[in-house]
Amino acid sequence: MTKVPEEITFDPRVAVVRTHISDYAEPLSASDDEIRSALRRIARLLGWTGGGDKGAFANVVPRGARVLVKPNLVMHENLGPWGMKPLVTHGSLISAAVEEALRSGAAEVMVGDAPLQACDFAEMTRRMGLDSWAEEFAQQEPRFKGVRDFRRTVSTVVSGVRVAAEDLQPADRFVLFDLGSESLLEPITDDRGRFRVTCYDPRLLARTHAPGRHQYLVAREVIEADVVINLPKLKTHKKAGLTCALKNLIGINGNKEFLPHHRVGGPHRGGDCYDGGGILKGALEHLADRQNTAGTRTSARLWHGLSVPIDRALRMLGEDAEIEGAWSGNDTIWRTCLDLNRILLYGTADGVLRDEVQRRVLHVVDAVVAGQGDGPLAPQPLPMGLLLAGSNAAAVDWAGAHLLGYDPAKIPIAREAFGRFSRPLTAFASSEVCVAGDLGAGRADEVLPRQGAGCVAYPAGWRDAVARPASAEKDTGAQAFTP
Repeated sequence: MTKVPEEITFDPRVAVVRTHISDYAEPLSASDDEIRSALRRIARLLGWTGGGDKGAFANVVPRGARVLVKPNLVMHENLGPWGMKPLVTHGSLISAAVEEALRSGAAEVMVGDAPLQACDFAEMTRRMGLDSWAEEFAQQEPRFKGVRDFRRTVSTVVSGVRVAAEDLQPADRFVLFDLGSESLLEPITDDRGRFRVTCYDPRLLARTHAPGRHQYLVAREVIEADVVINLPKLKTHKKAGLTCALKNLIGINGNKEFLPHHRVGGPHRGGDCYDGGGILKGALEHLADRQNTAGTRTSARLWHGLSVPIDRALRMLGEDAEIEGAWSGNDTIWRTCLDLNRILLYGTADGVLRDEVQRRVLHVVDAVVAGQGDGPLAPQPLPMGLLLAGSNAAAVDWAGAHLLGYDPAKIPIAREAFGRFSRPLTAFASSEVCVAGDLGAGRADEVLPRQGAGCVAYPAGWRDAVARPASAEKDTGAQAFTP
């Protein structure tokens, strides 16, 4: 693989195109032609292709390259009643990206992700139509290597207690990175083991993230790829504000205990789990820790049972019972996500971050049916009829935040991606992000606020990040995107 040109990685341009659909047809193949056409148009806007039949990525996927396509495959079912369309990257975009990469001359193409540990991977791909497409396509095209599940651990919940199957894949299929003091988590790390991930033993996080030690376990297929085509679903997100190009990289890591999501306690205790807090929330956190560190299922069920009346009491008092860092004061999750983005750009197969970018990363966002409300797991559909794309994740997320009606400067993951840390993600300021395509051309901060979705349901903890007055917000339902 030749050296990656910096003008690709640090390109501040984002292209946005309308599709002729604002909903996906079923089965998967029914939407293929429209999505493939939109993908080719957006590629021409960015100079990724010269057109013709060489593929949408002819100018950015070198011949003979190994390509990983990374969709958002978070869960096999929507935890609300709204189905798969606002939940995961649609199969028509996944299949189009795979086929266009192969047409551009790639030596091999693989699809891979690490969903939630509770995800039934086979059921998810079946519901998406991805399983039958992948099986048939692999028989026709030997360069397509199928759809991979990057998880080392899967779990189910029985009577409120997590039951896990561990070490499903050997450790040598992953690359261990330790960012040490260069991790963006280091400034908020102490020796009290405050990092948490919902439903996981905090002692495991304390082993991977402590002062001077910040480890991540990344699928080897990701690090050995010459090109990664990132295919996020645009959604509001309870913990990060939005999930787009930057947040989607959580799925390159194989084990949850390497991924701090928040810190225990409220701000008055040095945490960022919730705003304010009191005795009841502190008790709920304590019981959650006891449940997650219980030695037997019986004791775990006991601790879970004790938490139920406290949860009920909080709700009776008119307070939410969230203890997952689901608010705009979460100062942890963006750091984890940006660390993984740095690894993707600069990481090598020996677990070292180099000073030079190691692979090309392209981002194509599924916003045909975006997700609103309590994403990422219970999103309501937000029909937008758009694809957006770019070769810089920070620029793409800045545009995506605008399209969801957020003020991007109030979304930590979007704002902090422009920071001047070592192995940076950008070489430009957020004010230099520019857009082209069907919504207009110019600086994103000038073009997109006029085009953002007019009626979006936001997570309760992120309403203070909305760009317009709170009175204009919508708490339920969805409305077609009509710029």
